Amino acid sequence: MFSVFCCPVGPYFKGGMQPVNFTVSDYDRAAPYGTGGVKVGGNYAASLLPHEQAVKKGFADCIYLDPATHTKIEEVGAANFFGITKDNKFVTPKSPSILPSITKYSLMHIAKEYLGMEVEERDVYIDKLDEFVEAGACGTAAVITPIGGIEYKGKLHVFYSETEVGPITKKLYNTLVAIQLGDEKAPEGWIVEVK
Repeated sequence: MFSVFCCPVGPYFKGGMQPVNFTVSDYDRAAPYGTGGVKVGGNYAASLLPHEQAVKKGFADCIYLDPATHTKIEEVGAANFFGITKDNKFVTPKSPSILPSITKYSLMHIAKEYLGMEVEERDVYIDKLDEFVEAGACGTAAVITPIGGIEYKGKLHVFYSETEVGPITKKLYNTLVAIQLGDEKAPEGWIVEVK
């Protein structure tokens, strides 16, 4: 039996389209050469304790680093990370441990084709956050959650603002939602009428 289940949902993080802060976790979300890049329940079970600890410290969730070296950003809670560089590039991490997100790939397309930005899928080092002027988490549930700041080794790195959404992040969100609602022309094959 095949079924499709749909229901309306609210914002993934409390506060909606408002910047939230994250802390880098000492825990690994996925093992090297494990199931991190596959949509399985076990990937989420490992994040329950680190998420609880982050919330107790006043953060929305955790940033998980690569399990092999703990130097590169992989995911933001259960979402993908993206950053906007000072020279207007859309950058997102590349790793076999990252879930391939339709939302992330949609945003990469929108950044390139709608906003005229250069797009890079590459390593994003946690100690080089200052290359980004904006950052966000993206995924099915979050769509986009702006990242106000990331705490790493006791220091909070703030991107655009802890209280206001950056202009590029806002354009990305508005364009994607407009496509989803039919207010903006969708790329070929993105929207299919179900009969």
